[in-house]
Amino acid sequence: MINPDLKNVIKGWDRNSIASKIANDLPHASYVNLGIGMPELVSQHIKEDREIIYHSENGLLGMGPTPNENEIDLDLINAGKKPVTILPGGSFCHHADSFSMIRGGHIDYCVLGAMEVSINGDLANWSTGKGIPAVGGAMDLVAGAKNVFVMTQHITKEGKPKLVQTCTLPLTGAGVVSRVYSDYAVIDITKEGFKVIDINQNISMEFLQNITDGKVYQ
Repeated sequence: MINPDLKNVIKGWDRNSIASKIANDLPHASYVNLGIGMPELVSQHIKEDREIIYHSENGLLGMGPTPNENEIDLDLINAGKKPVTILPGGSFCHHADSFSMIRGGHIDYCVLGAMEVSINGDLANWSTGKGIPAVGGAMDLVAGAKNVFVMTQHITKEGKPKLVQTCTLPLTGAGVVSRVYSDYAVIDITKEGFKVIDINQNISMEFLQNITDGKVYQ
């Protein structure tokens, strides 16, 4: 176990910085699904010269930003039940058609949170075994999206690594993650291990290895 005090001693990127890195890596005109929670921040950091078409599992394509208080339409919500807007050219569809887009391989990128990511790219992000949670659309997204990005803290509040040799929690999908964006590094999933694409300026590779349960390399 990692010392939980380490997270307070060494400052990592904040959530908006992580979201900005993901936003910069999403190509113009790509179809993107953003998971509930931290991933929703990504939409706030897309550059003005880049168009991203957002998809929501409940039947929206061309989803816009969060509305102002006087623009809220309670019938217009995303999969997280939060009010959204619809952009010019956007469309509504049946729930089943929305999932056909996912299962048919029409979503270029999905960005999800994680509880664990294994060195093989396995993802566990829906259950800790406590209570009765639901996997939602994540299982379809990881199977159908062309690229799966994970946005997460590198270690848990208890000081345990989230990037591990083998997931111990129920899997959302096996071998599905292509890249991880944490508060300490941007990491690709490869056959050789966790490949570091970008590392936080406040830490060393040695520190990153110490808080990762699996080989990291550049």
